[in-house]
Amino acid sequence: MELAYFSGLFRLKERQAGGAGVILRFERVRPVPSAQFQPLRSHEITPQFLDRIIRALKRWRYDVIGIDEACRRAVTLPERRRFACLTFDGAYKDFITHAYQVLSGHAVPFTVYLPTAFPDGVGETWWLALEDIIRRESRISLMISGRERRFAIADRSEKRAVFDFCLGWMRSLPPPDLSFAINDLCSRYSVDLAQMSRNASMDWHDLAKLAADANVTFGSATVNYPVLSNLSEDDARREMAMGKAVAQAAFDRDIRHFAFPFGDRESFDRRHVVLAEEIGFASAVSTIPGVVKAQGHTNLHVLPRIAWDGRERSLRMMRVLLSGVMFASVQPTRSFRRQAP
Repeated sequence: MELAYFSGLFRLKERQAGGAGVILRFERVRPVPSAQFQPLRSHEITPQFLDRIIRALKRWRYDVIGIDEACRRAVTLPERRRFACLTFDGAYKDFITHAYQVLSGHAVPFTVYLPTAFPDGVGETWWLALEDIIRRESRISLMISGRERRFAIADRSEKRAVFDFCLGWMRSLPPPDLSFAINDLCSRYSVDLAQMSRNASMDWHDLAKLAADANVTFGSATVNYPVLSNLSEDDARREMAMGKAVAQAAFDRDIRHFAFPFGDRESFDRRHVVLAEEIGFASAVSTIPGVVKAQGHTNLHVLPRIAWDGRERSLRMMRVLLSGVMFASVQPTRSFRRQAP
């Protein structure tokens, strides 16, 4: 990416590869924590860097627009200026305490995708609990496939290896098994999962404050934020439809946009893309990287997004990513298109 920037290649290719614009995906926005072990750090940015991003987008002459306008531009002729759409997953408490001040100061539109169990205080941020336990302990044991497994995690490399293994294993479990596994682990190591989850998430009071801002668009991200590929089709439909219904009742407005939980190729498939359309969502975003093409060349129900690695601070690399040159040979939504019967 440094070569693409300094050679000017990204500028030459941007008109061809850049499409109509980009949807940016962020999760947590907060100051850098002091903890030594932070395997989820790549999913975070600081408020200062969010401010730098928005200033850079304006300087680079991007139109910072909402998700409704992004969908409109995805199906019309290309416009002279490309767009950037800011989206935030997870409905973390950090959003209202850190990100919102930056966004409101710039008066830019943004979208928050909400898993509705979390402001109700019943969602489980199992990935944060896993990170916390592995950070604090020098060894852990847990039940995997009916037998006790023990792991030594004395140094950072061991912690990272075990975290990655447990994260992948837990993501593969059906929701009841996942809930049992993380609650068992939390009980062994004195972690109050319910309190941790409530502390990490915005509540309805926070969301009501956001709802008063005309620049916010709320989208749905199911109820419990499950990996949809681990559910039956009926259960997936229920999660998606109920998340939409709860959010609509809470905000007294139509919820037209959806985010696939986790959003990568392993977490959902064509069935869920079809469900999103059938349930009545105007769009659904993934975490598959890419740019949004104009004239209907990008499927609105599996929109690509560019996620930024919070360990990086280089606006040069972001500029190259936004140009689309890194995705020129990738067509991430082709395999998800509805097939003719």
